[in-house]
Amino acid sequence: MGVSLLSTFTSLVNVPSLTISTTPTIRCPSNAVVIRCNKMDTDVPGENVLRRREVLKCFGASVGMELLASSGSFVEMASAADLIQRRQRSEFQSSIRQTLSAAIKGKPELIPYILTLALNDAITYDKATKSGGPNGSIRLSSEISRPENNGLSAALNLIEEAKQEIDSYSKGGPISFADLIPFAGQSAVKATFLASAIRKCGGNIEKGSILYSAYGSSGQWGLFDRQFGRTDSQEPDPEGRVPQWGKATVQEMKDKFSSIGLGPRQLAVMSAFLGPDQAATEALLATDPDITPWVQKYQRSRETVSQTDYEVDLITTLTKLCSLGQQINYEAYTYPVRKIELSKLKL
Repeated sequence: MGVSLLSTFTSLVNVPSLTISTTPTIRCPSNAVVIRCNKMDTDVPGENVLRRREVLKCFGASVGMELLASSGSFVEMASAADLIQRRQRSEFQSSIRQTLSAAIKGKPELIPYILTLALNDAITYDKATKSGGPNGSIRLSSEISRPENNGLSAALNLIEEAKQEIDSYSKGGPISFADLIPFAGQSAVKATFLASAIRKCGGNIEKGSILYSAYGSSGQWGLFDRQFGRTDSQEPDPEGRVPQWGKATVQEMKDKFSSIGLGPRQLAVMSAFLGPDQAATEALLATDPDITPWVQKYQRSRETVSQTDYEVDLITTLTKLCSLGQQINYEAYTYPVRKIELSKLKL
């Protein structure tokens, strides 16, 4: 798409005596136009005289418009490629959630352990050395066998089985454990949200699903979903970075959360991740005066129809945890689009 200097020129000034030749003096790309203005008679009196400054203004404006027009195609191509990749990643994530949801639905008793697995993989992050974090290292035998990860093997096995299915239909390569473990944690959290909605509807699954769809926090997961493209660590994270939640004191839990930039509020909202019995964990956390108000706040929130405060703060905290120290490849799991050869189409 080109811009004509002639059309721009004549719309700006009235030039009855000006002749313009559009014969190119050099060969240029198809989008470029070279203009040669013939000598004009400057003795013509009145307002119709075109001064040199006006010529330069018109020429500069037209060149700018030409550059904008010629660069637009590149911008459009870049935007189109970006949209294609976003759609590919979004569709892949939807398939991942379906696989994980089906797996978790088949073994709901593993939900607390999936949550703890996701937490323990992420909370190995160390601010001083900028190492650890949600890098999938918990899958390694030398790490999953540590005391703080006792009882999490069944949850890891579920994720490994889901990974085999996901890799079988992935068009952009196998999914990393560093991505899959947080997504399993997300699916487990959503399962608890849905179960709460069903409970509030007297156990009616259909009504509970409608309630969760209408008042739930599904729209709050945007930032979490964009953090997709982590790389697996090939080495276990250093020992001693994760407390044994069932044996740790409240102060030890506070210190650990503080070391990664989280406080009493985030510790309270993550109570379901700290052991299989959320009520018992909250009872322990409530013995600390810094945490008590937050435990009470989230308990009240969970009894409301939408439980907004609890869900939004939990999603925000989990999103932060699952991005600690990670470099995200935003092109991960994308793939080339197959070109259609029009000459081979049968019309």
